[in-house]
Amino acid sequence: MSRTKTVLVVLTSHAELGDTGRATGYYLPEVAHPWRVFTDAGYRVDLASVRGGTPPASGVDLGDEIQKAFLDDPEMSAKLSATQRPEDVDPAAYDAIFFAGGHGTMWDFRGNAALAAHARDVYEAGGVVAALCHGPAALVDVRLSDGRPLVEGKRLTAFSNAEEAAVGLTDVVPFALQTALEELGAKHEAAATEFAAHAVTDGRLVTGQNPASATDTARATVLALAGA
Repeated sequence: MSRTKTVLVVLTSHAELGDTGRATGYYLPEVAHPWRVFTDAGYRVDLASVRGGTPPASGVDLGDEIQKAFLDDPEMSAKLSATQRPEDVDPAAYDAIFFAGGHGTMWDFRGNAALAAHARDVYEAGGVVAALCHGPAALVDVRLSDGRPLVEGKRLTAFSNAEEAAVGLTDVVPFALQTALEELGAKHEAAATEFAAHAVTDGRLVTGQNPASATDTARATVLALAGA
């Protein structure tokens, strides 16, 4: 009997959108919709956040049955109220690490040494590294054991510079995500239409462009795990 595959979904703990006075956090649909895909595939889902405990949420819509089911699920509700800190996570326990988005990730995913190390360790152990929307901010610091950036030469996607401009936050976020990835040698591929669903798989690296890509990115992660 094969072991149950386990995915670690990582959330931001950052709650303030720059100096705008607006709240941010992890984007709930980008957690709930992948959770549904992973659980339907028979996987276990664990949660971590940069500071642990209960992270700030954004994009909450209880009219979305999947979001409501996620929040109402006793196991996930308990995990969400007491997320693990990256420093307390054993990456060897996970087949995939999935960096969920939300603008908060732009402030606390990049520069987090533990998250970068976990992504490297999962990848080098033959697992899948996945990131959605602004979640690829976590990939900027990931270096493989030979020193090369994980994203170097890889096809991927992330919330695009054009989408950031469209939501009026180009001058609010601390850096341009698409640009940062491209400067590392990544081959960023955007959907023909802004905010359209778009997921890219390059081996065991899976990325999604925006919130509309949540389900497709999770499905691509499942397929990548099947081939890992």
